Amino acid sequence: MIRGDVSAKKIALVFTGDEFADGGEHIKQVLSKQQAKASFFFTGNFYGNAGFATLIEGLNKDGHYLGAHSDKHLLYCDWTKRDSLLVTQKQFSKDLRDNYRKMAKYGVSKQDAPYFLPPYEWYNQSISNWTKEEGLQLVNFTYGTRSAADYTYPEMGNRYVSSETILQSIFALEAKDPSGLNGFMLLLHIGTDPRRTDKFYYRLEELLVQLKQKGYEFVRLEEVL
Repeated sequence: MIRGDVSAKKIALVFTGDEFADGGEHIKQVLSKQQAKASFFFTGNFYGNAGFATLIEGLNKDGHYLGAHSDKHLLYCDWTKRDSLLVTQKQFSKDLRDNYRKMAKYGVSKQDAPYFLPPYEWYNQSISNWTKEEGLQLVNFTYGTRSAADYTYPEMGNRYVSSETILQSIFALEAKDPSGLNGFMLLLHIGTDPRRTDKFYYRLEELLVQLKQKGYEFVRLEEVL
């Protein structure tokens, strides 16, 4: 699943997190101020980080979706040969279950979080099948914008994408797509490498305000699927 109902002006903001959470409190405050809901997919590394506990508890209390993103942020398949698996089903299942065990400490069960966003947003048919065998539904972000590049930093050279470029790519797609951003799963990161000083989360409120003016509502993932 990479996009939801295109007949309704609803957008699912999807934030992932592994080692960084520098934007967490700012994002939480913006969502609260704008009365928007979002979905957060964290690794076991993130859920197990004591320094992030207060943030996770706050997001949960505010009614946002908390989901799994693998325990150790594994790379499941080769970047250039996608059908080449780098993990066995046993390794995959153990890692995923370990992720949910850490989520359980926050009162989140598999029943509460039936959607799974794979690490690096990179997977193949085997991973999708194994996810289903675990009783979960694999999801990924909707393609067409540069939002997922908000983790990049200047040292990456031509892979670096500025926050302004990301913002404009979202507005450009909204204007071009016949369905606008209806049912869109817009992926962002809750924190990024310190080498990125142009943090996109500081443009989040601007994004929400402009899209709300166009009639969009920001909801939890299950509300668009």
